[in-house]
Amino acid sequence: MESNEKHQVECTQIHEDDEEISLIDLFAVLLHYKLLIIIVSALAAVGSVVFAVLSIKMDPEKSPLPNVYTPKAEMLIQESSSGGGLSAAHSSSGLGGLASLAGVNVGSGGSSNTKLANYLITSDALLDAVTDEFKLVEKYKIEKSVRASSRKMLKQVLKADSDTDSGVFVVSFTDIDPVFAQSVVNFVVDWMSKKFDELGLDNNKIKKENLERNIQSSYNEILRIEREVKKLGASVGYGSNSAWDIPSVSTGAARLQLELEAQKQVYTQLKTQYELLKVQMQSETPVFQILARPEVPDLKSGPSRGKLCIIVTFAAFFMSVFLAFALNAWKNIKNDPEAMEKLNLK
Repeated sequence: MESNEKHQVECTQIHEDDEEISLIDLFAVLLHYKLLIIIVSALAAVGSVVFAVLSIKMDPEKSPLPNVYTPKAEMLIQESSSGGGLSAAHSSSGLGGLASLAGVNVGSGGSSNTKLANYLITSDALLDAVTDEFKLVEKYKIEKSVRASSRKMLKQVLKADSDTDSGVFVVSFTDIDPVFAQSVVNFVVDWMSKKFDELGLDNNKIKKENLERNIQSSYNEILRIEREVKKLGASVGYGSNSAWDIPSVSTGAARLQLELEAQKQVYTQLKTQYELLKVQMQSETPVFQILARPEVPDLKSGPSRGKLCIIVTFAAFFMSVFLAFALNAWKNIKNDPEAMEKLNLK
């Protein structure tokens, strides 16, 4: 028993000595190749700094690492637009039937408008519209697969981010020209606003536009009937009042008067509905609302040259350490005839 315990203790001591020797050997290798490690790391640090400085001094169009700018626009996108309050107002005022006259439907509904906005920002329709508006094919000298290449390029610099809690939707565009980047973001915001209108997601806005058209049409009809009434009165006044003509004049005047009264009633009801809608819209947030237009940024969004220099220096340091161990291993192999024979290098 005592001999076995003694043997285990000796083995443990030998193992610990081996570990200590191997750590010392590793440190010795690093010391032996310290000049290599220092020179490689220093060259990498100096080279990265020189590269960073030159990239700033060069023309942005030719610089391998130019400053880029990222203007942003903020929009508020509501998930639903309710017409319940307006419907209640219509019912209480007895004007519910006028919706059919205005060509609108007073109701409520909701959809995932934020998801729609995220889809639109990467849709081919928007990407192609931006490409055509700013002539990006000529600007970036795209020659092969024009549509596919321009879309791929835009997806890398045109970004969108959304906050589902607040409903704020942010659109940004990155470019070396801050003014150009601002113009692109403005175009995208206007395009999306127009698209939301075309899709009819903001019910109140559509109702308002329909009512305005119908009010104007009714007003024009009232003016037309009034002109006919005046024309008929003028013709009677000029002597066209023979016995056989008087009944027809009376019938025409009565018909025009009825039409005029009917149009005035329709106009009054449409105008009332329009005012109710305006009150409703003041208490509700539109489905798509621009909170902040993009500004021309005066501070670059990238690149981080200081971080790049640090990464390059550390990468060069670790590569030089690996190279030191590789050279030391090769030296040991060359000094070991058995290893050279196994590798067939003797």
